[in-house]
Amino acid sequence: VQLQASGGGLVQPGESLRLSCAASGNIYSISDMGWFRQAPGKPRELVAVITSGSSTTYAESVKGRFTISRDNTKNTVYLQMTSLEPEDTAVYYCNAYLRTRTKISYSYYWGQGTNVTVSS
Repeated sequence: VQLQASGGGLVQPGESLRLSCAASGNIYSISDMGWFRQAPGKPRELVAVITSGSSTTYAESVKGRFTISRDNTKNTVYLQMTSLEPEDTAVYYCNAYLRTRTKISYSYYWGQGTNVTVSS
């Protein structure tokens, strides 16, 4: 199983970015999908999570600015980020709680991370 994240980059404060993360491989079913981020010198933190039924949870710091969504036909999760602030600068990691066709239990899988830098 692989999670491939893309869409990061350098933007100015107030601008927008859209991150994508596609899961591929021997996948049987995906439950929750999410985005986490880690700024330099800080621990990894939850940004947003979306369930298989499309219920969402957001960190307080991004509520009203970020929107998480998913396309179950493509095993892909998105993070639309608007009104970006310098404090949003971090490496963003996608995450999926899924079951493969060779295991009965669900496990967490991580993408490789994509850099987001917000700076003027």
